[in-house]
Amino acid sequence: MEEKIQQARILMDALPYIRLFNKKTIVIKYGGSAQEVPALREKFTQDVVLLYLVGIKPIIVHGGGKKINNLLDKLAINSHFVDGLRVTDDEIMEVVEMVLGGHINKEITNLLNFNGAKAIGITGKDASFMQARALENGKYGLVGEITHVRRSVIDDLVAQNFIPVIAPIAAGGSNHPGFNVNADLAASEIAVALNAEKIIFLTDTTGILDKEKKLLSVLNQEDIKALKRNGTIHGGMIPKTDACLASLQGGVKSAHIIDGRIEHSILLELFTSDGIGTNIK
Repeated sequence: MEEKIQQARILMDALPYIRLFNKKTIVIKYGGSAQEVPALREKFTQDVVLLYLVGIKPIIVHGGGKKINNLLDKLAINSHFVDGLRVTDDEIMEVVEMVLGGHINKEITNLLNFNGAKAIGITGKDASFMQARALENGKYGLVGEITHVRRSVIDDLVAQNFIPVIAPIAAGGSNHPGFNVNADLAASEIAVALNAEKIIFLTDTTGILDKEKKLLSVLNQEDIKALKRNGTIHGGMIPKTDACLASLQGGVKSAHIIDGRIEHSILLELFTSDGIGTNIK
């Protein structure tokens, strides 16, 4: 009986946060181990379905770098990264779209539907929902920066009680192969366009760490700049922190980088007083 009472207490502790986020939009960038490890994938799916059932509006933006790497290796196609971004030519773009818009997107959508939600998978090419141009005048090839997000496309899906699952591939115009958009930056642009309450990035680390590998639980814009200058923030964490700052500057109320390797990490962030990971203000 004591165990059941404890379960009830946990639910009651979550109630104020469920009330707080009811009918609010939460953008979740989904990637890393939470996407790769079957047990974590199942927990993530359960978390999102719970948010959906209690009246929160989750929007999923996913990456898929490891599976892209695996397929590129199988096809003997070389690729490399600059500033944490994959340099993308026409051949790599085909693989990116195949993996992100095909395999991964439909896998996530299927899991959500199977667990009781009503999810639909799209890319930025659908209804020209995300439009982009070449980032830094083509320095990274077909890597794009988003120029426009058609909010009405997502609003219409949410109004019909769908959970949008978005692959970060943007339209580039007529007869254009499209752009590979960094999933972190795509999530940020989408969160801004939707006036989201919160954006959450799932990673394979506890959050942003200092040089002694200790968690930095709260940071601001000046902290981020200093950590980038001294090399503490580097590689793939650069676009994540840039995306957090862009989200906040665009009106999103809070941005969080959390450990997707922890079971039910989304619930721990949203429904507990302390939360987890790094909160960027």
